[in-house]
Amino acid sequence: MKLHAFVAMPFGTKPDAAGNPVDFNAVYDDLIRPALEKAGLDVFRADEEPRAGDIRADMFQELLMADLVLADLSIDNPNVWYELGVRHALRARGVILLQAPRDRQPFDIYTDRKLHYRLKDGRPDPATLDDDRKAITDMATATLKAWHGRKVSPVYALLPNLQEPDWKSLRIGDAREFWERHDAWCALIERARDDNRPEDILVLADEAPITALRVEARLAAGNALLQGRHFNFALEQFDLAHRFDPDNLTVSRKRGVCLQRTGRAAEAQDLYRDILAAHPDDVETWSLLGRVDKDAWVTAWRTPGSTPEAMRDAATYEDALLRAAIDSYAAAFRAVPGHFYSGINAVTLMALYQDLTGDTRYAADQAVMAGGIAWSAHSTLTARPCGQAPQDLYWAAATLGDLAVLRGDAPAVRAAYKEAIVHADNDWFALDSTLGQLRLLAELGFRPDNVAAGIATYERALARLRPPEKSWQPGKVFLFSGHMVDAPGRKEPRFPADKEPVAATAIDQALSDEGASDQDLALTQGAAGGDLLFAEAALKRGLRLQLLLPLPEPDFIEASILRSADGETWRKRYFQVRDHALCLPPRVMPDVLGPLPVDHLGNSMNEFERCNQWLLYSALACGIARTRFVCLWNGTGGDGPGGTQHMVQEVRRRTGKVTWLDTRKLW
Repeated sequence: MKLHAFVAMPFGTKPDAAGNPVDFNAVYDDLIRPALEKAGLDVFRADEEPRAGDIRADMFQELLMADLVLADLSIDNPNVWYELGVRHALRARGVILLQAPRDRQPFDIYTDRKLHYRLKDGRPDPATLDDDRKAITDMATATLKAWHGRKVSPVYALLPNLQEPDWKSLRIGDAREFWERHDAWCALIERARDDNRPEDILVLADEAPITALRVEARLAAGNALLQGRHFNFALEQFDLAHRFDPDNLTVSRKRGVCLQRTGRAAEAQDLYRDILAAHPDDVETWSLLGRVDKDAWVTAWRTPGSTPEAMRDAATYEDALLRAAIDSYAAAFRAVPGHFYSGINAVTLMALYQDLTGDTRYAADQAVMAGGIAWSAHSTLTARPCGQAPQDLYWAAATLGDLAVLRGDAPAVRAAYKEAIVHADNDWFALDSTLGQLRLLAELGFRPDNVAAGIATYERALARLRPPEKSWQPGKVFLFSGHMVDAPGRKEPRFPADKEPVAATAIDQALSDEGASDQDLALTQGAAGGDLLFAEAALKRGLRLQLLLPLPEPDFIEASILRSADGETWRKRYFQVRDHALCLPPRVMPDVLGPLPVDHLGNSMNEFERCNQWLLYSALACGIARTRFVCLWNGTGGDGPGGTQHMVQEVRRRTGKVTWLDTRKLW
């Protein structure tokens, strides 16, 4: 979705200070709107609202949420001044002041920077129109890039400790449709997360219905992708959020998690340290830094094929890395003594340090912190347990089990961990995580009797559960887009019906050249012509096939199959493909992604363009390295958005891996 600009200005024709009429509608249509649209903005003026309702509610919502507000102060219009004041009260930045020539400058904004445009006969002067447009475009671009720079609102500039209201806390009651779209979008994101469909999340993230909430939109999408372990895509979403709001602490932390999970530990460490320089008592960041430090230590000594003795010697040698992890976790627990997760990691590593090196430097701290950890975990279990999330109760109880490993005996360890398992609610991942930690201790020969008791307890619990099934992952993903067979009477032939055998042979050869096999996946829409020829060739080679339909199936058949030459034959071929044993049930875009997003004027995007984006994300979600794009194309623009040209542009922008079957050379 584009960034959003709200224009506060007079409507219609109004006299200036000298009594000369000014056509402000012409100023808007000829000057302001084209200039802002060239800056990549979706432009809105209150009188353009097509729905019935309270114009004040819409105006307040725009002044609150717009990325940019442009105020035309050519005349002293009270409505424009009022709207500018509201914006200055709600937002510290994102304002452009504009005016035509006037004799006097208002005192309140006398020193504020303003852009000037010229008039002739009450309309924008044609002689200077291009220059005036460019000045507005350049100013809009610079203002958006400098979002976190100087505060332009005099309210926030003079009251430096004043904080902007939260984006979502000021819901204007009568602007319900504005927020209903946002809430419906959030529900679709959650459903996609529950279904583990990263491709759906990525499409929806591009369509956040309220652009001013794009930080929250990208954060929601990133969290859903992170939970699904799609770390590269999650990082992409958090990076987009960070560009708009670099001071957002949650976004920064999430970026660090993704960097760590994608093997970029050094970058994650640097990021966490930058955060802590600004927020020295942030427990979550200290804890995340501790995890990075701990992983660095483990990586240094855990070598496949090494003997237990060799690993223990290496772990002892890397004591500096171990101390770094201890310091980070301990700092987190000292910042928030109720954060038992960081505390138990700190004292466990302290005990390991003493066991490996014989150095007792942490003995006193370990004893004191252990008591605090026990109190914190016990309080979580006993203080209003019905109000606690199941995972909180499990980790609190598991922490008491970890303490038993350090301070108790084997029976105490078994009893504590059995109590924790009761709270796990059959969460296989939580149980396996604790078991992994115990196995790490076993590798180093730490407290062997206690650790063995814990391992046996967890292995018995996990034996009763079914491990999560690993979803099938294709070896390669073949994405296809191509011309439909020409409709009868098409003026300029593009895919004549008699060229079908030539196209079918070329598509099959492309699959052969890429080594397509029964371990691969094929993705396409299913239109008459290239799509169905590709689908038939893929099924013949044993590939699994997923059809993504931009419209409900009856509408898709009408629009993309029956309109072609010999449409009835193509319809039969479509059903043969759809009903093939290797063809997965078609996914229908409106059912999965909801209705097409619309702008403030009610204009919706093209459904075929949206489906191309969906197809592309469906392929990339399986891994960029796996993606192969095959297109049957004449190299020119199609019949509108969503054609093959659009897909080629999108794939080249992201991967560049295109097998182009150029129809100009095929026939």
